[in-house]
Amino acid sequence: MVTLDQPMSGADLSDTALVVLDDDGTVTAWTLAARRLTGHAPGEAVGRTAARLLPGVADRLPARDGRPGPARIRHRDGRLLDVTLRVSRLRGPHGAVRRLVSLVDAAAPPDGEPVGVVVRDPDLRCAWVNDTAEHHDGVPAGERLGQRVSDTRPGPEADVLEAVMRQALHSTTTEVHEYRTGLPIGTDREHACAVAFQCLQDADGHALGVCAISVDVVRQRRARERLAVLDRAGTRLGSTLDVMQASQELADAAVPLLADYVAVDLEQSVSFGQGPPVRVGAAGSTLPGLRRAGLASVHRGVPESPWMRGELVQVPPVSPLAGVLRAGRARLEQIHDDAPEPWVGTVPALARRVREHGMHSIMAVPIRARRALLGVALFVRTHESEPFDDTDLLLAEHLVGRAAQSLDNARQYTRKHNAALALQRTLLPRRPEGGTAVDVASRYLPADVDHSVGGDWFDVIPLSGARVALVVGDVVGHGLHAAATMGRLRTAVRTLAGLELPPDDLLAHLDDTVQRLGEEDCDAPEQVPAVAGATCLYAVYDPATRRCALASAGHPPPAVVDPEGRVRYLDLPTGAPLGVGLGDPYEAVEVELPEHGVLALYTDGLIDTRAHDLDEGMRRLATALTGPGPSLEELCDAATRTLAGGEPCDDVTLLLARTHALGPDTEASWTLDGDPRAVRTARALAARRLTEWGLDGLVDATELIVSELVTNAVRHGGGPVGLRLLRDKTLTVEVGDGGRTLTPHPRLALTTDEGGRGLYLVAKLSRRWGARPVPGGKVVWAELDYPRPPRPSARALPAPVSLDAA
Repeated sequence: MVTLDQPMSGADLSDTALVVLDDDGTVTAWTLAARRLTGHAPGEAVGRTAARLLPGVADRLPARDGRPGPARIRHRDGRLLDVTLRVSRLRGPHGAVRRLVSLVDAAAPPDGEPVGVVVRDPDLRCAWVNDTAEHHDGVPAGERLGQRVSDTRPGPEADVLEAVMRQALHSTTTEVHEYRTGLPIGTDREHACAVAFQCLQDADGHALGVCAISVDVVRQRRARERLAVLDRAGTRLGSTLDVMQASQELADAAVPLLADYVAVDLEQSVSFGQGPPVRVGAAGSTLPGLRRAGLASVHRGVPESPWMRGELVQVPPVSPLAGVLRAGRARLEQIHDDAPEPWVGTVPALARRVREHGMHSIMAVPIRARRALLGVALFVRTHESEPFDDTDLLLAEHLVGRAAQSLDNARQYTRKHNAALALQRTLLPRRPEGGTAVDVASRYLPADVDHSVGGDWFDVIPLSGARVALVVGDVVGHGLHAAATMGRLRTAVRTLAGLELPPDDLLAHLDDTVQRLGEEDCDAPEQVPAVAGATCLYAVYDPATRRCALASAGHPPPAVVDPEGRVRYLDLPTGAPLGVGLGDPYEAVEVELPEHGVLALYTDGLIDTRAHDLDEGMRRLATALTGPGPSLEELCDAATRTLAGGEPCDDVTLLLARTHALGPDTEASWTLDGDPRAVRTARALAARRLTEWGLDGLVDATELIVSELVTNAVRHGGGPVGLRLLRDKTLTVEVGDGGRTLTPHPRLALTTDEGGRGLYLVAKLSRRWGARPVPGGKVVWAELDYPRPPRPSARALPAPVSLDAA
């Protein structure tokens, strides 16, 4: 039974240009739609070869009833046209073969459904037919060839269908109708097809016959419905910036709607955001490594997969996955139980699961973005489902294309996040240590949670004489630029701290550095200023005296917690922020800190929030720090819990330092007269104290260092000379005098010089040495490492016994 309904909309069929080619690729029939698309009249096309007329089509001629694909042809006026091309193989009487080329403008969406083709002569007898037509109406090719519709399916419906075809023989337009057929072979329900009728013309423009192209409307509608469902599922893709979670979302979206089992494998560098991207089609002889990132199945526990999420996937070199990695194009492949593909058996674990679960149809679709190959999505159907077809492959490509955008965004985020973390690890101290002077704990909470870095920084810098410098700073802004600027300032602070400058002098030099950085940026108007404003607090704590010198450049005041848990804020002169250029000098304040007390340095993000002002924030911080007993880590947690709303609106940095004092048995100091006899006295005092401390191994080196430093102090300094020995992680020798010259400079003495080698010897004998200013003079110091304990000697072996012994 054939039922012909009213004409229906079908622009993709009515606008299709049809060309019939013989065995040699010569055009034998032309349509008006082909003339509209290419500009060639039938007389200019019929009789010419496709290689000359349509050079972009010639290489596709060997294809059988294939999927539509992109091609490029040349219009009569010379323009290049992008089209969607399909080549259908037609069978005729006595085994003759023709090919029908269908072309449609690339702007029209390609349809992956197989098309049925029937070419009839002017008497409406079937001259040529393809295999798909039989699946649409159930009429085998042997029964159809040479027959009219009324011969194979007699009845009034056939008469109506032939009347439409006769009208098409003399029409300049193409009409698309929907008709319903009987029960095709192998089906249990009738088909509804959309069919387009076009007139085929010879070189003179006369009608050679009519070509009917049919598409299964039911399958089209089902495909559209599934595409709509997949689109709705695809809207959930992109909800995460984690590549593993994004891969799992892709797998979940396709099961069970499209496949029974789906595995998403990513190129292994994508998961970690490291390494250059793999270019599509550039795999070469070595396949990129894949890591399983997403799994979904209609069965609980995904028993079909030999590899779990996060594991490396073994790709057989001749498998569809390998072909996709090399070519960058999707593949559809059937696995037959009687003769499975050879690649299945190359991986025993994979072969066993293919056999156990009846995997018979697979699709491998590349995940591509920005010309980079992110991975492969594998879709599998088992014995309970129909095999995949071209429409399923188009749906899979559509879904993977949606997911590729999400995965690429996640990959880009992962790369940037890893770069930010690497920058953070470089710029901030990883395990700050305060030596014997202080115990430290810290917290850093960036406001830019995406990049995990900002403009706040802290540092703990060991200084000579067991002292330690504590630094907290804040650069205006967030993100990578503020972090890079912070890194430059932190480096500058460490360099200046190495010069042993007092806190006020150090901030003055740092302010000058910030201003020069800003002047450099002013030379390039398009460049973002290096520092738009920064604050800093610099403190130096001496455990020998429990004195702490502090200076502030526009920074909030530090808090001091005594051993009983009472909190007070230090009243410091607040200088101008760095780089402002006011020219006012910074002032340093020296305070005495209690032993086992806590010094809290922080940035304003901890106390200034959207919900509270500075005063309220400082009260909340003091309350959190109040109370004896808690550890520094517990105090850090309590202080950061005071933030309202969870995430800070500004970067937050907190540095806590619990102060210690040096014991009486760790230090020895003397004041000597500034005359030459002081050198011998200093050597004797130092040797005697080292012997009392059990450091006899350092006596000779220490005597030489003391002799040289005291000699220089007597000759070039002024007033009495101070000698100090400090036993800490190293042995420190300090010699102070009232000289104005800050840093002595070693020089290379000539062979004829009698002196000039003292500081050279000091540098060779010590671990490091330097000088620092003190009120009324300077101190030159040198550090020596303690002698290493001797290694245990190897146990003596017994003497060999002589065979001749009695």
